[in-house]
Amino acid sequence: MELDPRGQRFAATVTSVVLVVVLATGWGWPALAQAVVFAISAVDPRRGPYAYVYRALVLPRVGPPVSREPGAPVRFAQLVGFSFMAVASVGYLSGVTVLGVVFAAFALLAAFLNAAFGLCLGCEAYLAIRRLSAKSA
Repeated sequence: MELDPRGQRFAATVTSVVLVVVLATGWGWPALAQAVVFAISAVDPRRGPYAYVYRALVLPRVGPPVSREPGAPVRFAQLVGFSFMAVASVGYLSGVTVLGVVFAAFALLAAFLNAAFGLCLGCEAYLAIRRLSAKSA
């Protein structure tokens, strides 16, 4: 599966906005909704809600991608995002706000780096893990 990297940056931008709302308001339900988005995208990044919005509204205006990126690192990154937002959701919804803030802030940092600079921390972690496992084999 090959992905349009611009779609991933768009999704990271929307995610960043959602996470800013979560951190600014302390609401747990948008955190949980973002965790669900990450879970869906971890299975198939092309099926995530933000991917559909990108294909419907943005892609027709920017045209086909010049390059594509492999899907496995993105799926791993989405799984990491799900993990962080699942913990953040539990924190917010159970009243352990500090837990929610810390994990949502880490997720925001990762999403913002991807949105602003195209640096996918989860993708880089995936590649590093692959390199380390190849060396040990």
